[in-house]
Amino acid sequence: MPYQQFTDEELAGLLKSGDHGAFTVIFDRFFGLLFVHACKTIADEEEAKDIVQELFETLWIRRETIAFEHSLSAYLYAAIRNKIINRIAHRQVEDKYISSLRDFIDRDNYLADYRLREKEMKRIVEQEISSLPTKMKEIFELSRRDYLSYKQIAVKLQISEHTVRTHVKKALRILKPKLSLITYLFFIHYLF
Repeated sequence: MPYQQFTDEELAGLLKSGDHGAFTVIFDRFFGLLFVHACKTIADEEEAKDIVQELFETLWIRRETIAFEHSLSAYLYAAIRNKIINRIAHRQVEDKYISSLRDFIDRDNYLADYRLREKEMKRIVEQEISSLPTKMKEIFELSRRDYLSYKQIAVKLQISEHTVRTHVKKALRILKPKLSLITYLFFIHYLF
């Protein structure tokens, strides 16, 4: 009796005993139907074909332990549905991972860009401070870098507090417009 004449349940019984001819008929009988079913859900023919082929590979490998509770066709449709769900879930995990990786790279690029801009801004500020007149520069640096009070600077340099205050105010008057423009230009450049 040719295999094509066997019922699905008879073929399932032969498959469980390792009959390769029965497996071939099951493959021929169900591949097209399962492929169409998978295509409706996945909408990618190559991926649908891969899923159906994986299903038949698993069917052959696990043939001795598979329990066909209702029928061979019910088992195959449930198995293809599960494989599709697993593939979609796996794809979603991959998409999340790729998105997360992309966010990490973007954030890393942002931080690297920020650090570079910060370093450049610091260099420009240092350059502007060093262009101040010598005494003004010295007083300004003691005030802003060393965090000394006007009184401490006056004692250290043996000058009046009023002189210290005057030099700091003049330094700020000179630096503020220059640094405001630089900050503005950096901000504009950063946005674009």
